[in-house]
Amino acid sequence: MSVIYALATPPAQSAICVFRVSGKGCLDALPELFSSQLVEPRYFYKTEMLSKGSFVDSVAVVFFKGPKSFTGEDSFEVYAHGGLAVMSKVVEAFDGVGFEEAEPGEFSKRAFLNNKMSLSQAEAVSDLISASSKEEASKVSLVLRGDFESKVFDFSGRLDALRVLVEGEIDFTDEDEVFVQNLEELGSDVSRLSVEFSSFAGACSSTKDGLNKPRVLIAGPPNSGKSSLFNALLSRDRSIVSSIAGTTRDLIDSELVLQNIVLTLGDSAGVRDTDDLIEGAGINISFGEIKKSDLVILVFDEETRGSVSFFKELLDEQEHLLIYNKIDVSDKRPSGFDLFVSAKEMDGLGALRKTLDEKLSVDKGEKDLTYLVRERHVNIFSEVSSRLDLISSSIKANESLDVVAENLKSCRDLLAEVVGIKTSDELLGEIFSSFCIGK
Repeated sequence: MSVIYALATPPAQSAICVFRVSGKGCLDALPELFSSQLVEPRYFYKTEMLSKGSFVDSVAVVFFKGPKSFTGEDSFEVYAHGGLAVMSKVVEAFDGVGFEEAEPGEFSKRAFLNNKMSLSQAEAVSDLISASSKEEASKVSLVLRGDFESKVFDFSGRLDALRVLVEGEIDFTDEDEVFVQNLEELGSDVSRLSVEFSSFAGACSSTKDGLNKPRVLIAGPPNSGKSSLFNALLSRDRSIVSSIAGTTRDLIDSELVLQNIVLTLGDSAGVRDTDDLIEGAGINISFGEIKKSDLVILVFDEETRGSVSFFKELLDEQEHLLIYNKIDVSDKRPSGFDLFVSAKEMDGLGALRKTLDEKLSVDKGEKDLTYLVRERHVNIFSEVSSRLDLISSSIKANESLDVVAENLKSCRDLLAEVVGIKTSDELLGEIFSSFCIGK
């Protein structure tokens, strides 16, 4: 395999940036890339990075010798200053010694291929990065640390034990050896396994449902301070703010990080009657986005609070917060509002953030769930459960043990796919292509 590299931190200006490098022969390039002699693995060195002899940056470097590394290969990491120009120069240095830019998920894929982690653990690495709440991160972490995999291996072992009995009975039916004492006992063993496996499968939820960030939309009449509130919550200017009604004509999204959860915050066009075609299109988008949101923040001020009933009727039963804005210019605290804020003076935003955190961090009916896994895992478990039920039915109907043996083998092969013992190259490519660069 070639030597690969990737930026492991976001490609944006920051205090530091981190590059990862992995592959046979990568350590041979250390003398060419760094001014100091790097001797001890797993030791941080402060040194100068070079590109064809020219200074790049003062950096920190740590190297690992395979198989004692994340990928199982020789590898090293570079910690440089987080300037975009510095990142560009580091890339030039790596290209200059023949390294290749990594594909999405290639580091984790190599870790899987080198038996540093199972396929389900590799998938959990990506899911942990994508987790939008502490609850989701905890459930994914149980997969990453091996609890989930241990359960799968346990059920696989029990399936193997049943297969030994059934296939032994088939192969030695003409001899004195007895493997299955009676079908009723075999049926009880299969039923017990089926019940326990169904309980395990029921404790798993698909990340397709679990890892979608909650969506919160700021809506309301024009000029009530929606964009100002949007910018204030994000602590930066993301929306255009103007005293002219109808300034926001399209939907603007951004990510908002709260104490316990990460959500997608949207700023929508003010809803009103208008002859402006472009503004009207934005209002139509607002109507559509309101219906798709998990929570709607309705923003009003003293001049627009008369339209509260219209918007509440528009939302019907949809969860929402009524926000009275611009308390810096009005001492009024009219009844019926959930919170009073001043987006301009940043007053009341702490209470709003806390309310959002509490409302959206509530466990969404998944208190009994233990593992957050991939949709393919859930589909496999559904198939295994169906086959176990089919085995029980076959035994009760006194059907041929060949049918039972074949279905037990199918169940075992399906569970092997979960941890990657029996996985096609096509499926591996599909799984790892969804990872971020640098993982």
